[in-house]
Amino acid sequence: MKYANIYQSWQTDPQGFWLQAAQAIDWYKEPQQVLNENNDGFYEWFVDAQVNTCWNAVDRHVQSGKGQQVAIIHESPITNSTSKITYAELQERVALLAGALSNKGIQKNDRVIIYMPMIPEALIAMLACVRIGAIHSVVFGGFAPNELAVRIDDCQPKAIIAASCGLEPDRIVSYKPLLDNALTIATHKTDFCVIFQREQSVAPLIEGYDTEWHEFQEHAKPIDCVPVAGNHPAYILYTSGTTGAPKGVVRPTAGHLVALNWTMKNIYDVKPGEVFWAASDVGWVVGHSYICYAPLIHGNTTIVFEGKPVGTPDAGTFWRTISKHDVACFFTAPTAIRAVKREDPKAEFIQKFDLSCLRTLFLAGERADPDTIKWAHDALNIPIIDHWWQTETGYAIAANPYGIEKLPIKIGSPSVAMPGYDVKILDNSGHDLTTGELGSIAIKLPLPPGTLPTLWNADDRFRKSYLATFPGYYETGDAGQIDDDGYLYIMARTDDVINIAGHRLSTGAIEEVLAAHEDVAECAVIGVSDELKGQIPIGLICLNSGTQKPHGEITREVVQHVREKIGPVAAFKRAVVVNRLPKTRSGKILRGTMVKIADGEDYKMPATIDDPIILDEIQEALESIGYGRK
Repeated sequence: MKYANIYQSWQTDPQGFWLQAAQAIDWYKEPQQVLNENNDGFYEWFVDAQVNTCWNAVDRHVQSGKGQQVAIIHESPITNSTSKITYAELQERVALLAGALSNKGIQKNDRVIIYMPMIPEALIAMLACVRIGAIHSVVFGGFAPNELAVRIDDCQPKAIIAASCGLEPDRIVSYKPLLDNALTIATHKTDFCVIFQREQSVAPLIEGYDTEWHEFQEHAKPIDCVPVAGNHPAYILYTSGTTGAPKGVVRPTAGHLVALNWTMKNIYDVKPGEVFWAASDVGWVVGHSYICYAPLIHGNTTIVFEGKPVGTPDAGTFWRTISKHDVACFFTAPTAIRAVKREDPKAEFIQKFDLSCLRTLFLAGERADPDTIKWAHDALNIPIIDHWWQTETGYAIAANPYGIEKLPIKIGSPSVAMPGYDVKILDNSGHDLTTGELGSIAIKLPLPPGTLPTLWNADDRFRKSYLATFPGYYETGDAGQIDDDGYLYIMARTDDVINIAGHRLSTGAIEEVLAAHEDVAECAVIGVSDELKGQIPIGLICLNSGTQKPHGEITREVVQHVREKIGPVAAFKRAVVVNRLPKTRSGKILRGTMVKIADGEDYKMPATIDDPIILDEIQEALESIGYGRK
């Protein structure tokens, strides 16, 4: 059946569509009522069902005879090590940890914070929690103590599971001092902490409070999966906003299982048993959905990768890992591919490895600029598929459904809306815009299974953040347009649409032109305040490794290119070369922070920033062209 027919079948009978998809999941009690609308206008799926995530991700594969299939590959170029865990081994390790947690009083509905690097134990901890109905909240390993304390106070965990350290290419990050500091700051007090000791930095433990990972499980017995209601939260994941308190996105168990399993075949086009690799971190939503849960629910082998796109040891580490482990589908962020492209603009590393196993490369996390897609396509000669989703949704809103129908790829578009998502482009008054018009992207309610039903203990904030602007719709916070073929174009965050003398223009459109310059590896465009025009765009560009051309010549060329491609209406006259752009650890460029620097305003240091020193470099660069504090 073709995509259009499947999408139509969902539109005609949305509840029947998802009930059919639910047949692929093992239930203790199958759902009878598919969708519930509460009196407060909130929606929930499969509320009356009884199910367990860990059973579907681990135990059922062992029961069906796939116990000896590899479930998790840990690939760590930083430690120069590789290890593998079969489904049978994973079941034993998860069930034992779950038993140990149960012995210490952790039960259904209790919260557990997980503060770990990219090691298999992070996934084992997640699975052990959902096995007994505990609600986990993974916090990116190495997060600042104050930010960790905020999350401790918000979700009020009974326990914390952490590692002694995380590893960066050039340093060891000791987690225990950060954790101890956070526990001092936090008002809420946890019952105990479990520490997985890594040999690179063994942490001193607090007697009576901390327990070493292996000792914690010494006298435990494996425990069976505990059935939970369909709307039971599997986890809380805090969004990494740069302002205000973080928002705790709630992920409901049953919808999460049904939707993620559906995506593996229909979007990513992988078969059970194949190797699927999402090069992300367990601290982010991609890590939850496509490192831990979706591949295991679908019966795939997943890779936990402890390394960087470049420097561990070189720009060939992605291709080396894909070749080594026969990866069929690879998923990463555009910023990671840009980093590889910058170091290896001629794609020489790609030629060194047999990548015949790789069928597709999926990109998400931020807008994939056409130049990066073209570079990857030319180098790999496989489909490069941009797709768009959010922490709140947990999986793709728009994608090219390669397991249903291989639609034509339009560079610059994440393709079409997936079943479950009725995507609209609205003006500021909430009216539909016509084809090709730039506006706010909203999704008609209800959202599909697996998406957030609300925020943790914050229903009013959920309404205000997502539902208030456009009644009857979920506000995505992104701006874009839809073409005549129904392809969606994500042009910017709504806040990044700049108003130049009354003309609305997306920063993404200008970035496309800058990125197409042969010497530009990566770029960002920000809208800065201007007395005459309201706002004007400024470009910040990073150059390819080995570029010889003078910086002034390159900036003059990109300014001219924007004038030729977009026209004088863009008012684009200034660009500056920088060594790197400030990003979150998940790879999102911190445009909002750079706008405040350019406008000379005070700003809060983003909790999720990869390297705070970069902001000083950005300030110097902007001052060199007349912006920022003089």
